[in-house]
Amino acid sequence: MSEFLWYIPNQIDPGHRGDDTVADHNTLNTLTRHATALERSGWQGALIGTGWGRPDTFTVATALAARTTTFEPLVAVRPGYWRPANFATAAATLDHLSGGRVRINIVSGKDDLAAYGDSDGDQAARYARTREFIELVRTLWTQENVTYRGEYFGVENSTVVPRIAPRPGRPHPRIYFGGASAAAERVAAEQADVQLFWGEPLDGVAERIARLKRLSEEVGRQHPPLEFGLRITTFVRDTTEQAWDEAQEKVRSFADRGAYGQNPHRKVAVGQQRLFELASRGEVLDDNLYTTPGRFGGGGAATTWLVGSAEDVAKSLRKYQDLGITHFVLSDTPYLREIERQGSQLLPLLRG
Repeated sequence: MSEFLWYIPNQIDPGHRGDDTVADHNTLNTLTRHATALERSGWQGALIGTGWGRPDTFTVATALAARTTTFEPLVAVRPGYWRPANFATAAATLDHLSGGRVRINIVSGKDDLAAYGDSDGDQAARYARTREFIELVRTLWTQENVTYRGEYFGVENSTVVPRIAPRPGRPHPRIYFGGASAAAERVAAEQADVQLFWGEPLDGVAERIARLKRLSEEVGRQHPPLEFGLRITTFVRDTTEQAWDEAQEKVRSFADRGAYGQNPHRKVAVGQQRLFELASRGEVLDDNLYTTPGRFGGGGAATTWLVGSAEDVAKSLRKYQDLGITHFVLSDTPYLREIERQGSQLLPLLRG
């Protein structure tokens, strides 16, 4: 069964990806309105992004979990910003207090590491550290009196409390992971629960799923089979024509203002480069994958959009489901309006 999450923009500056909330855009009351709207509209939760210069993701997730009843925060975290045992304990505590609602997204891309006392290695070292981080966190969640001595992390006789309460099909918070480089995919194949893809065309996603399944066998994966997810902008309007008219107008406005919200670290990320290069294949790929937004900044989920009526976008998302995608992290702006619009128009079609 597929799972559908949204995105909550914990940002210092207003106007993220064209969002129209300005006054009090990042207050607890405003972010709670997003989370409670997600609950009412049938979403399971939302990704909360991470990066230096943004509000602390775990704090935001904790506050929103306390103000909701079913909302599941997908908390993005970085090895190096957190030590494994500290993080494992914090996540176990929030999972306990929220009744098992925590999901985790491990992020290994570049960041302003020196600002919080971390240091950067080459790509191989960065992902080797990430592999140890995930392995140790999972071990601390599932075993007691853990002694672990790795190249980057180690603990002696460590037992995390409170203990994670196993639930049906969920021995601990699900671990999501991204990254398109060979080093990143190897970590995913060995250690992640869910590999997240950006909004690539169907052929690219099919190729990566097949490769990750082969890699899982090569590395001798010890966990349940790797699952797959898609993080993408879904630009839904009442009709196909209205959606394309408004999408093209929105891109024109981005072009007039210059780049919007581009993360400079994403320019060197392998997955982001794959998205930027899609524009050379055409403005629209597959049925309705719009590549032009990536020419004007954005990055990430703002690089490619699925555009159309709810029926158009649902048809495209079902094709990703047919490839084996079971986790969807969708979004568009204005965030609050689109939570409700897509919750009422798109989710019922995706859930049959």
